Amino acid sequence: MKPIQFATRAALPALGTALAALPAQAQEAAHSVDEKINEVVGSVTGPFVNFIFAPFPGTSFPWIVLWLVVAATIFTLYFAFVQFRAFPHSIALVSGKYSDPNDAGEVSHFQALATALSGTVGLGNIAGVAVAVSIGGPGATFWMILAGLMGMASKFTECTLGVKYRNEYPDGTVSGGPMYYLKKGMAERGFAGLGSVLAIIFSIFCVLGSLGGGNMFQANQAHAQLANIIGDYPGWITGVIFAAIVFAVIIGGLKSIAQVTEKVVPFMGVLYVGTALIIIFMNFDKIGWAFGQIFDGAFTGLGVAGGLVGALIQGFKRAAFSNEAGVGSAAIAHSAVRTKEPITEGFVSLLEPFIDTVVICTMTALVIVITGVLQIDPETGQYIWNADLGRVETVGDVSGVALTSAAFGSAISWFPYVLALAVILFAFSTMISWSYYGLKAWTYMFGEGKFQELSFKILFCIFVVIGAAMNLGPVIDFSDAAIFAMALINIIGLYFLMPIVKAELNSYQSRLKSGEIKRYA
Repeated sequence: MKPIQFATRAALPALGTALAALPAQAQEAAHSVDEKINEVVGSVTGPFVNFIFAPFPGTSFPWIVLWLVVAATIFTLYFAFVQFRAFPHSIALVSGKYSDPNDAGEVSHFQALATALSGTVGLGNIAGVAVAVSIGGPGATFWMILAGLMGMASKFTECTLGVKYRNEYPDGTVSGGPMYYLKKGMAERGFAGLGSVLAIIFSIFCVLGSLGGGNMFQANQAHAQLANIIGDYPGWITGVIFAAIVFAVIIGGLKSIAQVTEKVVPFMGVLYVGTALIIIFMNFDKIGWAFGQIFDGAFTGLGVAGGLVGALIQGFKRAAFSNEAGVGSAAIAHSAVRTKEPITEGFVSLLEPFIDTVVICTMTALVIVITGVLQIDPETGQYIWNADLGRVETVGDVSGVALTSAAFGSAISWFPYVLALAVILFAFSTMISWSYYGLKAWTYMFGEGKFQELSFKILFCIFVVIGAAMNLGPVIDFSDAAIFAMALINIIGLYFLMPIVKAELNSYQSRLKSGEIKRYA
């Protein structure tokens, strides 16, 4: 995606001048290396990427998104809309009312939720939503919310299993996630061989996804924002700084990561949503109209080439790509929670798609609709930039970040600075969370131990520098495909194991109702 354009180079003139002095030959050499890597990697990974993101036959709907949405629908029905029935109890669990400090695990319910959220709340909430609304119209927001609500059931299923089948070690640490419940849970159901194979395949995709989409892409976008503020300079400088900070956090393990995310995630969430609410209430008289546009567009496809289907596709796609429900990544973070009741973390985890998609993504969409940065071209009937803002190109020709920036900036002139800070925070939090996901997949394949852990953490930080320094388009495409390939493997396992989750749910609810489940606060 294209970075935001800021006219603020004078902020740090000395640094900008020094960095701009990088020899032209070195810059040309770097570009030639970029191009060579793009060419080689693209030729090798292209078929896999095309397969994962291929449209369902006869439609423009990526089959992997349909795979996620269908699974979310099945889990919603199978567990009798548990995401709505258990919502109040989920809040009570996060607040610590049922937390026993003596239970096995490394982090609290709140810390586990914050860590998982830091891996999903990111650039997709800022740029991805803008793309969905600009292409699918305001109605895409309705379908995005619906998909997010259904995705809560997917998170509930996978995170319950993550805790149930985790490994607990004498030193108090734990390892869990899809690779563990695929192997142990599938063995319980009589499919040991299939489960072992699926666990290894999932782990491979998880490591690749963590190094790419969870690392290099984030570092690359963070550098782009910083370069726009202080001027062009070599990306490796940003990479080294980020790598040092990331290493300082992740070297302490999950407890260290959780201590950072429990502070960063609420701050960046309040910062972003708070700014959005200010703009929404500044346009209080348009709130009713905006919701009318969202509901009308959801069923009429107003201003969308694909009509109703176009709005639905964009909304479902954004929800799936934003909250990662069904991908299995969050189950790795949630499995480290302090609890003896696996189902409790299922309850806590269902809050994640609600916060990520229903709250944060919706805030972005509402600001875009209310501020009027998009308007319908009277000649084509399609959405274009609002000409009053000096933009006349079609929305398909601009980046989502630019559209979001224009929407917020039209009401608050200094918001681009807030957006830059948000992007950096989102990138940082995503990197430290995905470092943990990749680590657990790595140690599943190569064994637990200090050497294995340190080797992956060093490797991860090296990729931070690479991601910030180079334009690795095909590498990023491949890593994104790897992340959604995780969903292909994970959901196969969830279908086999969902009866186990239902048994856990029924047992817990009966004990909760009888008063057997102890409340601590």
